[in-house]
Amino acid sequence: MDPVVFDVADGITAIDTFYGGLERYTAAYLLDAREPAIVETGPTTSAEHVKAGLDRLGIGRDDLAHIVVTHIHLDHAGGVGTLCGSYPKATVWVHERGAQHLADPARLVASATRVYGEERMASLFGTVEPVPAQRIQSVTDGRMIELGGRALTATATPGHASHQVALVDSATGVVFTGDALGIHPPDVPMLRPATPPPEYDLELAIESIQKIRSLAGEVVLFSHFGPVRDVERICDLAVERFRAWTESVRVAMETTHDIDEIVSVLEAEAGHDVETGSEAAIDLDRFEILAGVRMNAMGIMRYWDKRRERETAAAADQES
Repeated sequence: MDPVVFDVADGITAIDTFYGGLERYTAAYLLDAREPAIVETGPTTSAEHVKAGLDRLGIGRDDLAHIVVTHIHLDHAGGVGTLCGSYPKATVWVHERGAQHLADPARLVASATRVYGEERMASLFGTVEPVPAQRIQSVTDGRMIELGGRALTATATPGHASHQVALVDSATGVVFTGDALGIHPPDVPMLRPATPPPEYDLELAIESIQKIRSLAGEVVLFSHFGPVRDVERICDLAVERFRAWTESVRVAMETTHDIDEIVSVLEAEAGHDVETGSEAAIDLDRFEILAGVRMNAMGIMRYWDKRRERETAAAADQES
């Protein structure tokens, strides 16, 4: 398969990682600088596509200086270890809470396997190679990654995952959103929330969306997938959809905790994810590989269970 690359902003080029063998589902982004960097890698199964894209863009084995990931979920960072072997001079940048899991991915792989199952894990992600610990640099909120002529500033954006960061490009004001705004394929007028277990949190997710709104210039870059230029509209839509999905599950959990029944509720809610004013027919099955309804249901149910545990504990403390 020939590499697919395209410009998305001044000095930023998208590389299609062909996640799951599908076009325009997950992107890696190359930043042109004295020390070239990529943001996101996709899983190990995408490594050859990313390398082919970098080769097409003139980035050789010793040229890539930085690999930066928004968070350590395997569709974003599963291929880091493999790419490190191909680009021996690249420093890997990741949230401080994710660093240990790139160096030793056993717990990360085990957690993902519980969600996806062994067969789907193998087909989507492949083997997850460890990253040499000495090549990992941790980022915290506000940490700047100097690339030479431009920089990326990490901003904590929990909600989808506690270790997620958005990245702001100093040269353009572009924000790399990870999954903080959800899933938005470019050819589908639809935004779907990404609410996986075990760390989804509605309040934190909305805070992160508003933070991205305040930081972004004219463009945000979705990992899934590509640029969106109407920042206000897409942030409004993200807040609306995250709230709607989460509230739908809350209402359903008043009468049932059966996962299949909750999934049915969210499948009905998914029909409303199409952007306002669009009459396009949507193949909802396309979204299952990126943000499956069952996985999202599991994450939202866990959120409500944890929230109720906290509220019960707080009430007990007040009475004591």
